[in-house]
Amino acid sequence: MVGLGERGVRRAEAAVMLRVSPEVAWDVVMDWERQSRWMLFTRVWATGNGGVGVGGGVAARTSVGGVGFTDDMVITRWEPPRECTVKHLGKLVQGTGTFTIEPVPLTTSNTNHPTPHPDSPNHAHTDRAVGGVGCRVVWREDVVPPFGWVGAVGWLVGRWGFELLMWVSLRRLVREVGG
Repeated sequence: MVGLGERGVRRAEAAVMLRVSPEVAWDVVMDWERQSRWMLFTRVWATGNGGVGVGGGVAARTSVGGVGFTDDMVITRWEPPRECTVKHLGKLVQGTGTFTIEPVPLTTSNTNHPTPHPDSPNHAHTDRAVGGVGCRVVWREDVVPPFGWVGAVGWLVGRWGFELLMWVSLRRLVREVGG
């Protein structure tokens, strides 16, 4: 979704369901070094305060074919196991990035179980509880595209690709946690 916030802020967002508790998801997502295993083209590491709590630091090196940039960030919101927001401090990437983890009751429709065809007599029972709590992980970036109006126009074209990379990364997170 294109967000047209203050000062040219644009929004990109992707989400995924996980079959683990919000606490387990939090531990995996907030393990900055482990993000390197599921976040495409990016190596992430903790800097200040071990990357924990408001004021903690995080850095990410994003590159393709050896060409890239390092994004230094500071944590501005830390509410385990629900939300972490970082402020991007660089000249190239400015704005905020947020991971939100929402508890969700596990049902047959959100646990990757096969779903009967809508004409099937069993279709009415496809969204029954299977027990336990999973979660929905939302990754949101509210950024100011670089390069002024050129960046704003580029965002109109490139946002879909950025969200696709976010979504693919989150699908890799699903594999990382086994569900």
